[in-house]
Amino acid sequence: MNILLLGSGGREHALAWKLAQSRLLSGAEDKFFAAPGNPGIAEHAECVALDAGDHAAVAAFCDVNRIGLVVIGPEAPLVDGLGDTLRGEGISVFGPSKAAAQLEGSKGFTKDLCERAGIPTAGYVRTSSLAEATNALDKFGAPYVLKADGLAAGKGVVIAPTRAKAAEALTGMFSGVFGGAGTEVVIEEFMEGEEASFFALTDGATILSFGGAQDHKRVGDGDTGPNTGGMGAYSPAPVLTPMLRGEVLEKIIVPTVKTLADEGMPYSGVLFAGLMLTEEGPKLIEYNCRFGDPECQVLMMRLEDDLGELMLACADSKLSSCPPVKLRNETALTVVMAANGYPGTPEKGGAIEFGEAEEDGAKVFHAGTSRGQDGTLRASGGRVLNVTALGANATEAQAKAYAAVDAIDFPSGFCRKDIGWREVERETGRAKQ
Repeated sequence: MNILLLGSGGREHALAWKLAQSRLLSGAEDKFFAAPGNPGIAEHAECVALDAGDHAAVAAFCDVNRIGLVVIGPEAPLVDGLGDTLRGEGISVFGPSKAAAQLEGSKGFTKDLCERAGIPTAGYVRTSSLAEATNALDKFGAPYVLKADGLAAGKGVVIAPTRAKAAEALTGMFSGVFGGAGTEVVIEEFMEGEEASFFALTDGATILSFGGAQDHKRVGDGDTGPNTGGMGAYSPAPVLTPMLRGEVLEKIIVPTVKTLADEGMPYSGVLFAGLMLTEEGPKLIEYNCRFGDPECQVLMMRLEDDLGELMLACADSKLSSCPPVKLRNETALTVVMAANGYPGTPEKGGAIEFGEAEEDGAKVFHAGTSRGQDGTLRASGGRVLNVTALGANATEAQAKAYAAVDAIDFPSGFCRKDIGWREVERETGRAKQ
């Protein structure tokens, strides 16, 4: 089978690495394309210049190259309805329809769905003007959670410690700080607890658990500084116990999938639930309609099954024929190496040399890299590399990942030094008992 993967980040490199191992690509005539890809993805697929925003061009490429499966990595093309266009051409697509992708494309859509389906989440108000939003603050106490309704590259959430800061943030949001994403703003009740991520595959009827992870959103050690797209992650997340995972499936994932199907927009693809583990139980923070980045990197390191076959089963509504997803018992941990200046204006063009980073089983996924004319690997984005390792537990995986980080020469980059700290502390505490 010929497969096309759309995307260019660390998530897509991880998907490309795993897809390249699929039996779907085992034949001599099978071809694997990626658009636009990156230098890391180019080790597994033929990278082509193709704009995911140009639906006609993508469909034409699929026709000419006899593509049997399209995997859409990032959220923007899904929210834009590329999956619908390709399905209309008879092509199997891993990723939800435009209607179902509203789960990520509109915070308000998801909150309203939760209300209809009785899904546990924070109390909220949807607002469409600065005056309306400012008045709505009276319904909440500090700290205030403010969310741009639309896509904002993982940066559209502001947690304001005071009403004055909240009012200031709202002024910025309605003035275009997050572009069109902030034309509507959702104001939410602040939830206390520990955050975790839960993933499931679904074809709109069958649901398969795909494991959990914990991300690190803040740019600085100790969870300080501004939010980012993610500075590191690890999987599994032991705090998400088997009992809690069952509760998440029963009270959050299943009613979401059922409600969407009942309302004529069945969800197909991966469903990524961001959770707050509160004293009252797990509650939904938000949904994403694609694999997380960098959570995908650690999930792919643990996945033992054939990713291509799982994705094709999702796309063709045959997930009921698949057994439960098999994940390694080991812990996978990834450290994001970012360019200086991130999450503000990143310093691009810095040279990168891997050294012996991958000598002891670590895997370096490319997130924002390019090749110079002289062949030198250089930083071309904010998040540049995802240095990923497996270990018997979080402590061991962390040590291996940072050993690989230390082997990389990237003078204009930086990383957090404490990825996995919560679980390492818990493991250390248990060891002392």
